[in-house]
Amino acid sequence: MTLLEELIRAIELWLRIVKKQEYVVNPNLDPVLLVPGIAGSILHAVDDEGKKTERVWVRILGADHEFRTKLWSRFDPSTGKSVSLDDKTRIVVPEDRYGLYAIDTLDPDMIVGSDCVGYYHDMIVEMIKWGYQEGSTLFGFGYDFRQSNRLKETMEKFQEKLETAYNSDGERKLTVITHSMGGLLLKCFMSLHSDIFEKYVKRWIAIAAPFQGAPGYITTSLLNGMSFVNGWEANFFISKWSMQQLLIECPSIYELMASPNFEWHDIPVLQIWRQRVDNSGQSSSLLESYGPKEAIPLMAQALSNHKVSCGGTQLAFPLNKDILKWAEETREIMSRAKLPDSVEFYNIYGIDVDTAHSVCYGSELAPVSDVEQIIFSQPQFIFVTGDGSVPAESAKADGFNAISRVGVLADHRGIVCDRHVFRIVKHWLKAGEPDPFYDPVNDYVILPTAFEVEWHREDTKEITSVKEEWEIVSSEKNTKCNYTDKSTAIPPFVGSVSVICEEDDESSEEAEALLVVEPNINGNQHVVLRATGVDMNK
Repeated sequence: MTLLEELIRAIELWLRIVKKQEYVVNPNLDPVLLVPGIAGSILHAVDDEGKKTERVWVRILGADHEFRTKLWSRFDPSTGKSVSLDDKTRIVVPEDRYGLYAIDTLDPDMIVGSDCVGYYHDMIVEMIKWGYQEGSTLFGFGYDFRQSNRLKETMEKFQEKLETAYNSDGERKLTVITHSMGGLLLKCFMSLHSDIFEKYVKRWIAIAAPFQGAPGYITTSLLNGMSFVNGWEANFFISKWSMQQLLIECPSIYELMASPNFEWHDIPVLQIWRQRVDNSGQSSSLLESYGPKEAIPLMAQALSNHKVSCGGTQLAFPLNKDILKWAEETREIMSRAKLPDSVEFYNIYGIDVDTAHSVCYGSELAPVSDVEQIIFSQPQFIFVTGDGSVPAESAKADGFNAISRVGVLADHRGIVCDRHVFRIVKHWLKAGEPDPFYDPVNDYVILPTAFEVEWHREDTKEITSVKEEWEIVSSEKNTKCNYTDKSTAIPPFVGSVSVICEEDDESSEEAEALLVVEPNINGNQHVVLRATGVDMNK
């Protein structure tokens, strides 16, 4: 090892940096089951004769038309199931690749902009690097996300998946990793089938789970629709209007409404600037605020005459009172969920992203004269910290005795492909080789972002120049005490070091390095190392 290499190695060790390691399949790992959230599963439409199958979520060509034709549904209160309006169509979830295909990339045909439809793809790739193998230690559970999280059919299929993963290699208990609404599905299963859950599950890692709901996101979804992507990629997706008609008949969406019985620190409200006209004809504005329970009658009023055209027929799509009742029973079931003593629970949630919490329609200067107008209005939001969809307060309120809760600076969809999250999950799974990039005590990771090397010769000198860059990513949250802790950050500075080594044969080596550590901004520190080595033969 040259003097330059030794110097760089010393600095790397000081920053807890080591070279990349290789990973191979490890058959001794406990199996892992990945469960997505809402809209996180590929859905296929199959005709009544079973001859034609087509992907209806997600697809590019004819997306909106096929979505309305095949996925729009009606809730059946006798079964608790939403059934497609097209009675010749049934919706199925593909089971290819042991369930992973349906939750990997939601539109496998999309080349340009494929990142916007990638769901668990990056995590699957990472876990294979850690030693997991599809069908042996890695499985997926896709499901019809229109349905209730406690639908009997879904619960039965989930039990089958647990049994498959458990028996895949010697009856090993598994880890279930859930994202978003997948956490509610698992909580329902744990409440309804606690003995089966305890038999098969060793560890549960919940990521961005809306345990107490996603108030602002769901309120506007029911009233104004939902967009899953922004920017030019949105042209390939379902319109907000088409999505609204689906969601208003989906039990799963109602089960994501703000929990009315939770003691919110920041109570989510639905506000409306209402126009008032007195006896003299003078107009004024009055701001009205409604809590989670009181907001429901107002939403019902706004959607009371809501209709859509389907197949040449006008169909009424008001706020569904039967689903409201069903969702209330679902929340009651989840409130009874008890984590078995034998199961470890971990929670990762998003922080420091503006997250819609309370929603306001109209303004003091432009008040609402008719409540039914708000479904065509642009809402204003009061934001809290979270992941952009789920408030951190809701995600943290799991109600369990957690081994660890970690807040990560990431948005709701991006959190499942966040490199910081990968390091955390890998540590909890005890997978792969020991990871020197991650410090579990202080919860930070060091990510190499660039490496450059140049070499040239001048007379009797051999000169080598090296540039390395790293990103030190910290949650900056002490999860036990719930306060900001920046003690783990390296103090910003610019420093240099040089070393000279002379040999008896009159040859010599020189090495010098400049290290720049930038200030900690939002939990991230940028580190740059520039080093030069000179090998001289006299």
